[in-house]
Order: sequence, then structure tokens, then C-alpha cells
Amino acid sequence: MAEEIEDFDADLAGEQGKDQKTGWFRRIKKGILTKTSEKRETQEGLWTKCPECNYISTFTELREQLYVCPKCSYHHRLNSFQYYEVLFDNNEYEELFTNIKSKDLLGFTDLKPYKKRLEDIWSNSSLNDSVRVAVGKVDGEQIVIACMDFEFIGGSLGSVMGEKFARAVDYCIKHKLPYMMINKSGGARMMESAFSLMQMAKTSGKLSQLSDAKLPYISLLTDPTFGGVSASFAMLGDLNIAEPGALIGFAGPRVIKETIKKDLPEGFQRSEFLLEHGFLDFIVNRKELKEKIGTVIRLFRN
Repeated sequence: MAEEIEDFDADLAGEQGKDQKTGWFRRIKKGILTKTSEKRETQEGLWTKCPECNYISTFTELREQLYVCPKCSYHHRLNSFQYYEVLFDNNEYEELFTNIKSKDLLGFTDLKPYKKRLEDIWSNSSLNDSVRVAVGKVDGEQIVIACMDFEFIGGSLGSVMGEKFARAVDYCIKHKLPYMMINKSGGARMMESAFSLMQMAKTSGKLSQLSDAKLPYISLLTDPTFGGVSASFAMLGDLNIAEPGALIGFAGPRVIKETIKKDLPEGFQRSEFLLEHGFLDFIVNRKELKEKIGTVIRLFRN
């Protein structure tokens, strides 16, 4: 029996099942079958558009500008690999605690089982969880940097993130190094329920140990930083700094507006608004971030 195939042209026209329609293209299998891990990296010469001002530049040009729009200074969202490339001298660093992975302790299922969701992410990316921890030099100064990846379940706070955070603090105390956290998260990971919420207390307690050791903790808030992350270690830095235009808060602006039934101020929950109201120490352009961190470390040391 001949293999049944789909008439792509007839589907577009809404004429499925009409034998008199002859399609110009016939699809045997539906959907995109290429795994994310098998996709090619962005090639030189490809174009990208700024979501803020629609300025079009090549990917190479944007990378040279540290992923900051050359026209309007919009800060594109970065993953941990890109942040480490921007910050660490010569992109040289050692990643720590790579052997820790999340577990489905509760047998949680929403649209699909949590265990299956984790397995899909692990098979389609090089990430073990929503945070990576690395040690290296920034502007000539040794530092431990933890950076979240929003691609891993929205950079959500789970047991592994809390454990990596705690071990990073222990590593800093042992080697007498400053600690920096690059926050980018939607909040606590609902699939881990109370286990996730417990990490707020765990990470806050570890920061008190870092403070007792008289070692600096720098919290960089990027777009977006929300939920249990902003309600705990993201706002507990010796210095709380942010990138321009970053959306920072606990609940989202839409939820707040629907709750209080009032229009929100212009620029509400953006980093400039938070700086004006005392939640941040300063806002730093990504192009100046590396130099600023080096200066801060030297000031704390002296």
C-alpha cells in the first residue's frame, strides 16, 4: 500500500481531502525534526534586529558591541556563556560543580512530567541546570561568578541552584575570593514546590557567612529578575547593580495592575525606576561592567 502523504498546498488553502487539488509540495513528515543540539551556530554576516529601535546590524557587529545596540544602547539578553565571554579575561575560567543535576523528588506533572521536561532540556542543550558557577579573573582580579540561564525553565530557582549557590559561597570563603551573582530569573521553580522555596532561606543564610568572612558579594540584576530570586539573594548584595532598562520586581506589572486596579507609573519596575527609589546602588552599562567590577573588588580589598 502506498504511503499516505500530506498535501501541504491543500492544507494551506483549507481544502484537505479534495482530490482535484494538485499540490506543488508534498510533506511526508510533520514538524521540525532537527534537535537544538544539532543546529548550526550563527554564521558571520547574518543580521539581527534590535527589539527596541528596530536597528538592523550583523551578528558580528552586535557581538563586538558586547550585545548592546549601537543606536539606542538596548541591552540584549545574554546566556551564561556570553556573560562569561564578556567578563572573564581572555574568556578563561574554570567551571565549578558541574556534576549536580535536578531530580523530580515529587513526581510533579503539569503539561508533562517534570522528569521528562528535564531530560528534554539536557538532551537539547549543554546546560545541567539554570545556573552555572565559574572562577576566573575579571580585569585582573580573581572572582567567583554564578550566572543564570533563562533558557533552563526560565532561570527558575530550584534545589540545584540553591546548592550551587551555597557551594560557591563555601569556595569563596575557603579561597578568600569575592562573589558575584548575575540574576536572570522568573522566580521559584513550581515543579519543586517547598523544596524550591527553602532555597530562599538557604541562600540568604550562606550570604551571612560570606559577610562574616568579610568578603564582598555583588548582585547584578538583569532583564528579567523576578519572584523568589528578587525576594532573596538578588537584593542582598553589598552592591546591588543593574543593567539599563532591566525589568526587576516580585510580581509582574500586569498582575499588580489587575490587583490594585490602577495604572502604574511610567517605567515601573525598570532599573531606572528602582534606582530612583533606592533599591539599587547604581546602573552600569555592559561595556563598562568589567572595569567596574575590577574597581569594586580592589576597593573592598583595600
